[in-house]
Amino acid sequence: MIDFTEELSEEELIRLLKQDRLGAFREIYSRYWKKLFDEAYRRLKNRELAEEVVQELFTTLWTKRHVLQINTTIGAYLYSAIANQVIDIYRKELVRSRYKEAFKVVHTEVDNSTEDSIMLKDLVYTIDEEISHLPDKCRSVFELSRKEHKSNKEIASYLGISEKTVEQHLTKAIKQIRLTLTHYLVLMLFLLLK
Repeated sequence: MIDFTEELSEEELIRLLKQDRLGAFREIYSRYWKKLFDEAYRRLKNRELAEEVVQELFTTLWTKRHVLQINTTIGAYLYSAIANQVIDIYRKELVRSRYKEAFKVVHTEVDNSTEDSIMLKDLVYTIDEEISHLPDKCRSVFELSRKEHKSNKEIASYLGISEKTVEQHLTKAIKQIRLTLTHYLVLMLFLLLK
């Protein structure tokens, strides 16, 4: 019987974690949760989001315990994982803000001339048409993300799929829409610059 009240080495904790020992997981959790939360909060300045990031990290740690490749200390691994999750959050937020800004530009700077109005309607129609041709699940994910402004986590929960699957569907949808709309972007740039 292992006594988890003793200070176990990190190597021992990793070995026990991979053997499905819940006590090892609890020990890692109690050693690192507060430190990881503080680190996430320092970077995000949002308590709820910091808690969510840390909880997600520990959930992943437990679910992927059998395939973990930790070549450093547990602490270094967890801090690196937190940093990567924070970068992902910033990257997603940047994409969302760029999308919102582009949407604002289209809706505020397009003048009301008949030609521009027709072009805008055509663009909206083309985008809607392209969205309608996406596979069902991919279309649902895209619409929940872009039209209903739900987070990847909310979409995953709502559709009963993983967040990674949500990201894959969004990537696929955006790539397909971008390919279709390439000629519109050139035309819109021309109109905005004239």
